[in-house]
Amino acid sequence: MLQIDSLTAVIEVLEKGGIILFPTDTIWGIGCDATNEDAIRKIYALKQRDLSKPFILLAESMPMVKQYVQHVHPKVETLLHYHTRPLTIIYEQAINLPDIAVAQDKSVGIRIPQDAFCQELIKALGKPIVATSANISNEPFPKRFGEISSAVIQGVDHVVQHLKRDRIEAEPSVIVRLSAKGDLIFLRE
Repeated sequence: MLQIDSLTAVIEVLEKGGIILFPTDTIWGIGCDATNEDAIRKIYALKQRDLSKPFILLAESMPMVKQYVQHVHPKVETLLHYHTRPLTIIYEQAINLPDIAVAQDKSVGIRIPQDAFCQELIKALGKPIVATSANISNEPFPKRFGEISSAVIQGVDHVVQHLKRDRIEAEPSVIVRLSAKGDLIFLRE
């Protein structure tokens, strides 16, 4: 885990509207304060990504998720409890987020990471963090830090050192949406 002064430095970057390169419970990500429109725009520019393709957000807990979505289906907490892989859920009607952080239909994808570092980081910031794969759009996502392009590394304001030397290859999260009837619709397995 990071030393407390390192976590403080990461939070300082996020609070100033900076973007970070950090390990998540899935793959390495580019992140920022999910409530900061200018910071989100920096990530879109770095990734060369179309503004119509929103990013996934990481929240520290279900109470935090409930601050940013109008309604959480009753099945969600059970689903999160029993699902074995990291799970991103698309929620309808995002609230308290800038328009750039949500899809055109006002939905938002949020994951509660199980990784202790991510939990500490989000809790210390006190709001969700954007977490998008650490690659330029249409290029393969990096399975470990060593696969991240120099353009991405040089394009962020801070590179988190935690797990930087880890050689384990990671996979992105599963993405699901609940239908109006409460049925699971898998968007990425």
